[in-house]
Amino acid sequence: MKEKAILNARIVDPSQNMDEIGGIIIDSKGKIEGIGKKVNKNEISNDYEIIDAQKKILVPGIIDMKVFVGEPGFEYKENFRTLSQAALAGGVTSVVSMPNTKPIIDNVSMVDFIIRRGRDKARINIFPSASLTKNMDGNMMTEFGLLTDKGIIGFSDVNKTVQNTETMSKIMNYASDLGVLVMQHAEDYELSKNGNINDSEIATRLGLEGISDVAEKIIVERDLTLLEKYPCRYHINQISSSKSLDVIKKNREKGLSFTVGVSINNISLNENDIGDFKTFLKLSPPLRSENDRKSLIKGINDNLIDVIVSDHVPEDEESKRLPFAQAAQGAIGVETLLPLALELYHNKSLSLNKIIEVLTINPAKILKIDKGSLKKGSQADICVFDIDKPWIVKADKLKSKSKNTAIENRKLQGKVLMTFLSGELLYNQK
Repeated sequence: MKEKAILNARIVDPSQNMDEIGGIIIDSKGKIEGIGKKVNKNEISNDYEIIDAQKKILVPGIIDMKVFVGEPGFEYKENFRTLSQAALAGGVTSVVSMPNTKPIIDNVSMVDFIIRRGRDKARINIFPSASLTKNMDGNMMTEFGLLTDKGIIGFSDVNKTVQNTETMSKIMNYASDLGVLVMQHAEDYELSKNGNINDSEIATRLGLEGISDVAEKIIVERDLTLLEKYPCRYHINQISSSKSLDVIKKNREKGLSFTVGVSINNISLNENDIGDFKTFLKLSPPLRSENDRKSLIKGINDNLIDVIVSDHVPEDEESKRLPFAQAAQGAIGVETLLPLALELYHNKSLSLNKIIEVLTINPAKILKIDKGSLKKGSQADICVFDIDKPWIVKADKLKSKSKNTAIENRKLQGKVLMTFLSGELLYNQK
């Protein structure tokens, strides 16, 4: 690869407390050789490929901790090629892929398959997760040690929750001994049974079964109580309510070590957006009240929430164009994760530095991967975006194979211009 330099950029890298106009030098191996305000045209030889960023914002490549790929078994919804295209268009260079494929990723042969297929087909960094329990049925834990040795980054039953407390205690005890990452979806099935949306006046008006925020809170409380006895690497995939935040705050103040994620949907939308049965907004966890949404944003500012995820769940149109109670849950989001997060910068809910922090270095620390930073010697995974560029989300223009976006026709301000992976320019919005 030819050496290159990106000049005249506003570099924002929370891992180095950096926010300055400068440049980046990328060596022939795709690694960062120099960075900062001292990097300018006078420092670069004529042999370098020079890219003028025109004072646009340059950040580390985004890490999305919750993405459904579709391979194997659901290639008609998404595959490594289409996921890569969508991710790169959104400045996302690394994803944690979920194990709810067909068959489920819960054994060594499936891990070998997913890693090999990702290496051959994906154009982004794929960090695969495996299921917490066999067949994701919440009963028997998978072989954490064996699967980790094969390349698994963490363990999750995705949108299912281990209901049995004894099973969960065994999982956390074993995870504590091995140092593996447990990623839990927090939902008590008995309290959320047959639920479709947030349990509120809106659910009553629409005649839909509601999902109480207590269903989430109870699992958060249970697992954090277990964590006191079995101090493993524990991550709550997504929270959606202020009640859960109260529990998180109390346990953080006690000194308990764990991490928390939130979906971009739950901090950008609320239950009112569902309108008259918009099934593309049927999500898990559900969209909740405006008060919950604001509380979650405050939770990010107060460092109670560590990461924002897209919760990218592609679904074919047939599974969404159904009565609300029968429609599938989930929405695509990997391509719109950063632009939608920037909406929170423009309305002064979050600082730019905080947004980039929860999308880059924080997930890298949780996953223990050498990503999310532009420090010297790092792989040059880079996103360049125009923070002010207006555009309108049109499903048919998005790169994902499925088109079930929750934000169709939404006006956004902020667009990815270029995405580099290991120094190679893989996306260029012209």
